[in-house]
Amino acid sequence: MNDARRGCGPDGKPPDRKPGGTLPDARAEPVELPRISNRVNIYDFLQIPAMMFPDQNILVHDHTRLTYGGLMARVNRLAAALAEQGLAEGERVAVLATNSHRYVEAYLAIAALGAVFVPLNYRAKRDELRYMVESAKVTTLFHGERYREAAEALKNSGAGPGRLIALDGGSEMAGCHENLIASGNGDDFTPRAVDEDQTAILMYTSGTTSRPKGVNLTHGDFTLYVTNTVEMNDGAPRGAMLMVMPIYHIAGATNILTSLFSGRKLVLLDQFDAENWLRTVPRESITHSFLVPTMLAQVLDHPAFNSTVLSSLENLAYGGAPMPVPIIRTAIQCFPSSTGFVNAFGQTETTSTLCVLGPEDHRLEGTKEERAAKLRRLGSVGRPLPDVEIRISGENGEALPSGEVGEIWVRTARMMKGYEGMGDPTARGEGWHATGDMGYFDEAGYLFIAGRKDDMIIRGGENISPAEVEDVLYGHPAVEEVAVLGVPDTEWGQRVGAAIVLKPGHTVDAAELREYVHERLSSFKQPEHIRVLSELPKTATGKVLKRELQPLFPGEGDR
Repeated sequence: MNDARRGCGPDGKPPDRKPGGTLPDARAEPVELPRISNRVNIYDFLQIPAMMFPDQNILVHDHTRLTYGGLMARVNRLAAALAEQGLAEGERVAVLATNSHRYVEAYLAIAALGAVFVPLNYRAKRDELRYMVESAKVTTLFHGERYREAAEALKNSGAGPGRLIALDGGSEMAGCHENLIASGNGDDFTPRAVDEDQTAILMYTSGTTSRPKGVNLTHGDFTLYVTNTVEMNDGAPRGAMLMVMPIYHIAGATNILTSLFSGRKLVLLDQFDAENWLRTVPRESITHSFLVPTMLAQVLDHPAFNSTVLSSLENLAYGGAPMPVPIIRTAIQCFPSSTGFVNAFGQTETTSTLCVLGPEDHRLEGTKEERAAKLRRLGSVGRPLPDVEIRISGENGEALPSGEVGEIWVRTARMMKGYEGMGDPTARGEGWHATGDMGYFDEAGYLFIAGRKDDMIIRGGENISPAEVEDVLYGHPAVEEVAVLGVPDTEWGQRVGAAIVLKPGHTVDAAELREYVHERLSSFKQPEHIRVLSELPKTATGKVLKRELQPLFPGEGDR
């Protein structure tokens, strides 16, 4: 990170908090949720505002601009054509493509028919894709042109999809998205009302430590999330949302629905690109966006950052992976002061956000003590949302007091229905779900993440949080990225290993890094095995694949 940019960016007024413009108040106490109808469909998040504001622009992708009315007409025709071809309620329909307006149309048409939407990770390997379509029992597969070969291979292998539909091009063996829309009779189409506990989306987790698991999220789950997050479009200006998250990620799937329901124009980029993101913000007067930490770092490091006018940006949310404190501090200093930052922590299993660190928590103002507290809490993920309960549990499931590290358990009405084919092995009774994340609350109720339970390093009986060591190493001026993991050791059980990516033009000695950590943490926490790499292996959302780093640390060496 180029520290010379600290303090850059024009000043501006605080963001205008319009209805639906921010996430819920993270400091509110848990409240009893209103009961929703047991006959719902997430397609309603398009249909209801479209009936009131058919001429309002709502979706932008590349050179395509759609109003509510135009989008609903295309979705209805697509759904009608699929129904005419026999697509049944409950049938599993997958999409393998990058973001586009056609992808959104397929998402909504599948929901309108009461079928199950299965968005696939386009970065997945062939065997992973086959596993997902087989385990999901996919019968129909929409695909982008660049993934045509992979789609045809899945069909020919007998993995599941008997029907292929090309999203952005025709094919001799596949239908074509645009041809289906042209042939469908949308005027006579009636969406299917489904039960609130019926699966709307089967979303596969990133699988950082094992095979992806299919998470069953219901129409009721999404209805609760959307209606508790934003208010319905009432014609008031709601700004524009720039979405770069893939739709196979929970943040992508929920951002589409919240934007449609609230009336915030949804601007899609096929994939994240820092230069394109910077061009699009001023061109479309973007007010809201969501980035994972690696994306935000690339935006800050891009040569065009200092010359780009970002004054329209009111709310920049981040999440999906741990945010290094040095990166968010630099962002706070470099973006306009009118930009409110939001750390949104959640899981696919809980239909997105659980905790929020809001804009006020990111404004490093107040007395010396207040500023110190805010700086410390930049390393947290904030406080639970009103419809979420969180407890820190010990080894026997007992609730731990503030300051003690344990496993994070959550309880919310929008918890998943279960994993595909395996129920919920993480259920702990009375509605509690064990997340596999370790953490603790501070005295003010802010939640701090200490890493994954299965990542915890145990050295000679001492528990070491990888996240704690990573946070310290991120403070070293030569370190760009870091991942800390346990290295097998016959004497101590495990020792601490660190994979480091250095900033351009920097060098550093392993002994210097160890001493840097030793000055700030207990001696047993300093990394004894250090590897300098050109990059860290990651998922699309920036989570480090530590299982791919493990072979680089055979142990018993370089101490």
